Amino acid sequence: MDLQANHRVGFGYDVHRFTRGRRLVLGGVRIPYPLGLEGHSDADVLLHAIADAVLGAAALGDIGMHFPNTSKKYKNISSLKLMREVRALLRAKGAGVVNIDSTVVLEEPKLSRHVPSMRRKIATALGIPSAAVSVKATTSEGLGFAGRREGCAAFAIALIAVHPPKKR
Repeated sequence: MDLQANHRVGFGYDVHRFTRGRRLVLGGVRIPYPLGLEGHSDADVLLHAIADAVLGAAALGDIGMHFPNTSKKYKNISSLKLMREVRALLRAKGAGVVNIDSTVVLEEPKLSRHVPSMRRKIATALGIPSAAVSVKATTSEGLGFAGRREGCAAFAIALIAVHPPKKR
């Protein structure tokens, strides 16, 4: 860990409803399931929560500010592409991600077999080792919209390091 860096934490949350006729994409991974998530982009709630956590840690606003759902440019875009753009915004600020911890909330499908792929894709997009990315999944025990299988939510926390400018 770079002790000269200024470390900051950010929190992210996202939610989308399930719908027919869309693919289910979580953490950049296509998950076999008869329903997908409704949204302007690919509606990847996990990547959206992570992006908001990273942007928040850097005080750079939120995902909607940078990638508005009113722009045709982002219609059906892969959230992995958005994550790479978030990484570029961070780099421009002299910062980088140290680690990510995230949780997906849904009753089904089960995600455990997909988690290693999610971690790799997220890590690659952020330019960090897979070991620095945690993805967990849980249910809401039948309670609320997730419990009724109406949608999916994700929470994320990001630690970033902002490096001081080099002295000349």
